[in-house]
Amino acid sequence: MTTLRELSYHEVTQRLRQLGFRFYRQGKGSHELWVRDEDGRVIPVPRHGGKKIRKGTVHAIIREVGLSVEEFMNL
Repeated sequence: MTTLRELSYHEVTQRLRQLGFRFYRQGKGSHELWVRDEDGRVIPVPRHGGKKIRKGTVHAIIREVGLSVEEFMNL
């Protein structure tokens, strides 16, 4: 079983690209919005310099994408 861990912005966006998401626009503050054209799903992703994205936030992103933690982490 794969455990959830903190990920960098690059690791999260790389996985989102593999799932068909693309950068849509800058959101509020230091967040970006990523969209998947096939279903119109929009995912907010924080971009905080060199800081890692915390586990709770990564879990929320995974939940919004509609995958299990294991599926997302194995991409």
